[in-house]
Amino acid sequence: MALVEMVMPKMGESIMEGTVLKWLKNVGDTIEQDESVLEVATDKVDTEVPAIQGGILKEILVKEGDVVAVGAPIAIISTNGEDTAAPAAPAAEAPAAAPQTAPAQAAAATTGSSVAKLDQPASGRFYSPLVLNIAREEGISMQELEYIPGTGKEGRVSKKDIMTYLESRTGAPAQAAAPQAQPQAQAVQAPAAAAAPVAQPQAAAPQVKPAASYGGNVEIIEMDRMRKMIADRMVDSKRISPHVTSFVEADVTNIVNWRNKWKDAYKKREGENLTFTPIFIDAIAKAIKDFPMINVSVDGGTIIRHKDINIGMAVALPSGNLIVPNIKNADQLNLNGLTKKVNDLANRGRMNKLTPDDLAGGTYTVSNVGSFGNVMGTPIIMQPQVAIMAVGAIKKKPAVIETPEGDLIGIRHFMYLSHSYDHRVVDGSLGGMFVRRVADYLENFDVNTTI
Repeated sequence: MALVEMVMPKMGESIMEGTVLKWLKNVGDTIEQDESVLEVATDKVDTEVPAIQGGILKEILVKEGDVVAVGAPIAIISTNGEDTAAPAAPAAEAPAAAPQTAPAQAAAATTGSSVAKLDQPASGRFYSPLVLNIAREEGISMQELEYIPGTGKEGRVSKKDIMTYLESRTGAPAQAAAPQAQPQAQAVQAPAAAAAPVAQPQAAAPQVKPAASYGGNVEIIEMDRMRKMIADRMVDSKRISPHVTSFVEADVTNIVNWRNKWKDAYKKREGENLTFTPIFIDAIAKAIKDFPMINVSVDGGTIIRHKDINIGMAVALPSGNLIVPNIKNADQLNLNGLTKKVNDLANRGRMNKLTPDDLAGGTYTVSNVGSFGNVMGTPIIMQPQVAIMAVGAIKKKPAVIETPEGDLIGIRHFMYLSHSYDHRVVDGSLGGMFVRRVADYLENFDVNTTI
């Protein structure tokens, strides 16, 4: 029997670690190659990890709930064949031990010594759900969190950074007790750290188990992991970005008539539905090319303008949660290509088959609230983006139609576009002109378009 080491796979360009949610196989179970062995959660999506090779699951190296770095060993698979590869297993484990001991050594080196804090708060910095959960559990306020230096991508605070900071913070009182000649110096460094114990009861209050004081006939429902993650991100977005929303009403009669003409033929030819969403995304992509400063993100005092136009689309899951996969380079796809991409992402989203790469790299987002019968909404921005558009339900209305012979009253199809934007970098003129331009593209849709 040969032993093969299974490692935590790389599940996306920016994904550096994953949380083991559930082992789908037990030690001793026979598994086939590419058969799902465990479920892993990242800060973007939950996904199943397949076996790299068939055989028997000999050993599970990590427990459910463990946070594991990409490339770290998670299981040992015993495969059928000669035992020639068996000695290789211990050798493979030796280098894997190095990353495990490195954080511990780093923490030990900083224990009892203060971590150098940032001179200025890193306002607007993205924090992963894992880091935010640790901060809440340890009573670290958002104000204090912004002063912790980060070694991750774009200066983000990693799990190692916050754990190192905690080692330093908890070790500080014992250190301070020895020298008596430095009370004033210690006092200068105290306010940020001292603020945490005061804020701790407030930060921990929402997590207190419901008391029996709830009156009436109620049901207590615990949030699932995804709902907690969505809640954290929405609260963070409202805290980070001052939201402003502009509204425009668009006459989409030409689009409705065109779709009615093509939808049956398209369904018969392609076996897929022709919806309004690809048309909305096409109009948004064209408007972004006209107003590229809407396709930006913010990093502290820096604006990053994205050359790629990656449009996210909100997809409702059967659980009631929302997920936002992205259409990469949407401006380079024709209407047929956008339709197929929209259908593919929506179907895989509902079946929980999206990958972390599907959810990464978005630069602008659209949410179709009209699919729920809503005429308009005020959507919350997906950080670190700076804008999001909600498209409402299409309704028939009487309207004045201008003709060479004079004005007439006719029945037209109208919809509202709601554009929320980050007022730190998007002023009302840009935010308003952008949503108006999207409406213009929709109203001027060419009825002779083929698909």
